Amino acid sequence: MKKKFRRAVFIVAYYKKDDKINYLLLHRKLHWKGWEFPKGGIEPYEDKLKAAKRELTEETGLKIISIKRYPVSGKYLYSSLIPDRPGVIGQTYTLFSAEVKPGKISMDKKEHSGYKWVSYKKALELLSFPNKRKCIRIVDKDLRK
Repeated sequence: MKKKFRRAVFIVAYYKKDDKINYLLLHRKLHWKGWEFPKGGIEPYEDKLKAAKRELTEETGLKIISIKRYPVSGKYLYSSLIPDRPGVIGQTYTLFSAEVKPGKISMDKKEHSGYKWVSYKKALELLSFPNKRKCIRIVDKDLRK
């Protein structure tokens, strides 16, 4: 069987208040446990931008003010095979950021067990994987230009 990668998007969601940037982290509980930002697979019928908007809405319920695609992508292997993704050994991703209107988060309780709005420094401490820390560094640097 050909080993394949799932196509996905990473979305760094944030809002600004009084010159302060607040980042949204979700606590993952499906497939692994730890902190991440909204992310998800690209459906065969959609482009990356549509996937980013859909995933952010599905995972948070927040209203998107603006969204930006970055010329950043990557690839990683899963630490173990995932039963509901037969033949898939990892993911490729494209990075987006999205300014959102803060509000009540409505998340899928099967996927996530909680969320936090945090500073950039706290996000770097909490994010579970180096590729996500790299992505938030890129977005934060861009937002502070």
